[in-house]
Amino acid sequence: MYFENTGIENTAADLELLDEIMLNHGLVREGQWDYERVTYDKKFEIKEGTFYLRIFGFTKNGDVGAHDAIITLMKPVVGKHYYPHGVEYGDQEVFPSHLVKSCQQTLKAVKEDIKAFEIRL
Repeated sequence: MYFENTGIENTAADLELLDEIMLNHGLVREGQWDYERVTYDKKFEIKEGTFYLRIFGFTKNGDVGAHDAIITLMKPVVGKHYYPHGVEYGDQEVFPSHLVKSCQQTLKAVKEDIKAFEIRL
């Protein structure tokens, strides 16, 4: 399930700053990156299953591995994890309302924190 109109999509900021802001809200990058892309995940283990709030990002110029990149964020999404296959985001998935509300609160807080440091491209 994609979250629309969060104000996060197309926001750009320095990678190191994003890492810090995201971590403050429980979103971790860990090993989910390559030299041009990043993924920030927040894991929810609830009675209905395991879910991930994900915010993807990319850089047009810069190097994620060298910690020298301006990251443009994409539309946030929440998906359900199925072992051993991975995370599904499809329309057939059911996302509990309390999970969706928690994700929306996280996204709103992230947007507020990024706003002061946003880079206009």
